[in-house]
Amino acid sequence: MKPVFVWGSAVVLSAAVASGVVLAHGGATGVVKERMELMKDMKGAMKSLSEMFSGEATYDAAQVRAAAAVLEAASGEAMTRLFPEGSLHMPSEAKAEIWQEWQRFQVMADDLGRYSRALAESADNRGGASGQGSGTMMGSHSMMGTDSMMGSHSMMGTDSMMGGDSMMGGSGMMGGAPSAEHLAQMPSEMVFKMVTDTCSSCHTRYRAEKDEH
Repeated sequence: MKPVFVWGSAVVLSAAVASGVVLAHGGATGVVKERMELMKDMKGAMKSLSEMFSGEATYDAAQVRAAAAVLEAASGEAMTRLFPEGSLHMPSEAKAEIWQEWQRFQVMADDLGRYSRALAESADNRGGASGQGSGTMMGSHSMMGTDSMMGSHSMMGTDSMMGGDSMMGGSGMMGGAPSAEHLAQMPSEMVFKMVTDTCSSCHTRYRAEKDEH
């Protein structure tokens, strides 16, 4: 039996992205344009991953590692440096809360890098699904971000899977973040879920809806 808890929570995330990632980049300049381009690259990587984990494409560990490397390279400081304080000019959809909660935002960006690296390391551990996706995990094209990587309110509609702090968002999983060694030994679909949970938590907390500007 496939681990339903691994798959189900990412369905809305992918559906939101299918429409949201097309939100207008027109008129973006400077650092806002840079971060939108960064997230566009991440969207492409997540699209590839979502298709493999949903069964829309054949699971290929080498491709998982390649896509995860794109995510890792765009995470952490590579992401946070593109959010200088006050960079809210349109068409940015970043919230001012990013800078009010800067340390938390940094933790989320770092977590994304850590889980993306773990996804690459666990790519050969396709567990619980015998190499086939459940067809529900990522319905279509997944992703994240505060600047138009996603659509409406992401995966869970409010503050992601585990409430305000999400599964990861700074407070760790189950009271303590798993070690890199533990993550690398987990089934790749579970690690991918951690990636999507982190993306979702960041989006729901720090991306403004149009009518919030």
